Amino acid sequence: MYKTVEDYLADLKQELAGSDQATIQDALSDAEEHLRTALESMRESQPELMEADALGQIIEHYGTPEETAAAYVEVERRTAPGLGLAAVKKTASPLGCFFGIYADPLAWGGLFYMLIAFVTGVAYFTWAVTGLSLSVSFALFIFGLPVALLFLLSIRVVAWLEGRLVEALLGVRMPRRPLFAPQNVKLVERIKQLVLDKHTWLSLVYMLVQFVLGTTYFVVLATVFAFSLTGLAIPVLQEFFDMPVIHVGGGWFSYVPDWGYPLTVLAGILLWTVAMHLVKFVGQLHGRYAKFLLVTE
Repeated sequence: MYKTVEDYLADLKQELAGSDQATIQDALSDAEEHLRTALESMRESQPELMEADALGQIIEHYGTPEETAAAYVEVERRTAPGLGLAAVKKTASPLGCFFGIYADPLAWGGLFYMLIAFVTGVAYFTWAVTGLSLSVSFALFIFGLPVALLFLLSIRVVAWLEGRLVEALLGVRMPRRPLFAPQNVKLVERIKQLVLDKHTWLSLVYMLVQFVLGTTYFVVLATVFAFSLTGLAIPVLQEFFDMPVIHVGGGWFSYVPDWGYPLTVLAGILLWTVAMHLVKFVGQLHGRYAKFLLVTE
């Protein structure tokens, strides 16, 4: 018989050992919310009932740690990230493998993620700096505590939303539900819990760093795309618009000879294809980095 919710969660975590860390976080959060909510309800309806007895009745309906862990493992097997399971047909030809990147969903997901990372990075950075400033500025006032609480809670919400974005576009398993937060807790105690939880600060670090990463992703992709597009557009610009594309210096311009058109087009295609391979690789690295900071132990 379990005397506390913490004992049940410890056994559940042990039963899930070896599973994905995001799966463990979801299972623990679900179990804690269910057990604490049911326990609070039973305390109100049957105040004479001992906590251990009430918890035993709840677990009898919810399931033992072994049963709960087995259920989550089965659910995880059936609901793994779609992009993570997306299989690209392998070809024996190196050329087929090279250009097969255009049929890889992870490459396109990584590309889309890096493009919108600039927007999310700016939003995260702005919110983090504004929230920190207001929390520190209002710390001496009574209404400073609610402001600090809302800001710290918002960090957890942002971390969860970013995790959903990472799983959807990069195919890396992330938590599918927010961390459980007890409701009947005093304001000061709630803030204390959030401040002492390193997940809060790791998420805040992620929000700040995302601005740098998002800007870098966008600038690099825009530059590579511009060079690739230039290689493809040179024949059109010169033949139809009589526009020279090579600047020699001193106000002199030069034209690419006709025999060089296939080379510029090929260079543009190869450059963007290499970029797509790098996008997929960097996207997977970013997914691991996001999982390291945004998933609790």
